[in-house]
Amino acid sequence: MSKLTALGVKKAGPGRHGDGGGLYLMVSNSGSRKWVLRIQVNGKRRDLGLGSGTKVSLSEAREAAEDTRRAIRRGDDPVAEKRRGKPVILTFREAAVMVHQEHLPSWKNPKHARQWLSTLEAYVFPRLGDLPVNQIDGPIVRDVLAEIWLSIPETARRVRQRIGTVLDFAHAKGWREAEAPLRSISRGLPPQPKIKGHFAAMPWQDVPGLISNVADTLKATEPVLLAIEFLILTAGRSGEVRGATWSEFNLEDQIWLIPAERMKGGRAHWVPLSARTMDILDRMDEFRRTGEAEAYVFEGQKPGRPLSDMTLTMPIRRAELPITIHGFRSAFRDWCAEATTTPREVAEACLAHVVRNAVEAAYTRTDHLDRRRVVMDAWAAYCGGACPS
Repeated sequence: MSKLTALGVKKAGPGRHGDGGGLYLMVSNSGSRKWVLRIQVNGKRRDLGLGSGTKVSLSEAREAAEDTRRAIRRGDDPVAEKRRGKPVILTFREAAVMVHQEHLPSWKNPKHARQWLSTLEAYVFPRLGDLPVNQIDGPIVRDVLAEIWLSIPETARRVRQRIGTVLDFAHAKGWREAEAPLRSISRGLPPQPKIKGHFAAMPWQDVPGLISNVADTLKATEPVLLAIEFLILTAGRSGEVRGATWSEFNLEDQIWLIPAERMKGGRAHWVPLSARTMDILDRMDEFRRTGEAEAYVFEGQKPGRPLSDMTLTMPIRRAELPITIHGFRSAFRDWCAEATTTPREVAEACLAHVVRNAVEAAYTRTDHLDRRRVVMDAWAAYCGGACPS
């Protein structure tokens, strides 16, 4: 016979309140409530939870208890069934590693792949790493980001995006009820300082002077100096130049083909080579340790490894120049705009910039290679011919 009433359940204080047939309302000293059914399965006493006492009504608890009793009479084991059906909730660290492994094949840049996980290890795992993903809410994430939001704003924005990716992945897997609340998290953080300008660039008028005095200005080995000059003359990115292998060059046609997997835009890029860049390649051929086609042109101190990004950056820092390696691309672009009549689309093609306008992109069917060769020859001539004697 049932003993509890709806009003009695509502007013029940701490303790165990039986309804009969093994059904109990358990109320803790803190006021939390849950329904428990005490049953015998294969001669063993089991306590089976039937839900929260505040969310599951008395009638619902009785119905669930009766369903369980019927299952036992049929010979089923409700406890084992419940355990088998309960999903395993991963920790944030476990989910992040899984996301990283799934996305790894789609990332072209190995540096980005390493940084994706390393930033989480440095700034997130100490606080969130061991928490189940279904227990991570907006306030917790906000507090983690707040520690770096103003001091390293760019990294903080990347960390925010990566946390969101992991939590959205967990939601898609059924491990948490909601996606990452990034919008509310961002509103709970202070405004970041505005970013001033882009990569610091040397004025294009000063580039010839740097090249003519590069050995005196930038204290570095000859291969490093040649790599920097090659980067300037090709308007290439650091990773494109450092990762160049001999197999990418058609020296007869004076063409450098950078494969799509090494390009930021994911599209292969043809670079016409000027006479000076061909001279640089001839000189670098003398430094080759191996005749293999896949050997790096600008090999680092360790055999089989390219120059590091820092190797190109440090000479500029030691010279205390207020510029960056990437800024030489801006210097080239400014030279095109201010000192030549180069059409915009040709200048952008020299930089391998992806056409952003959807309509314009739909009608673009050329990479302007012949016109770009003229521009790159003129740029190399300017950088060399305008140098002081």
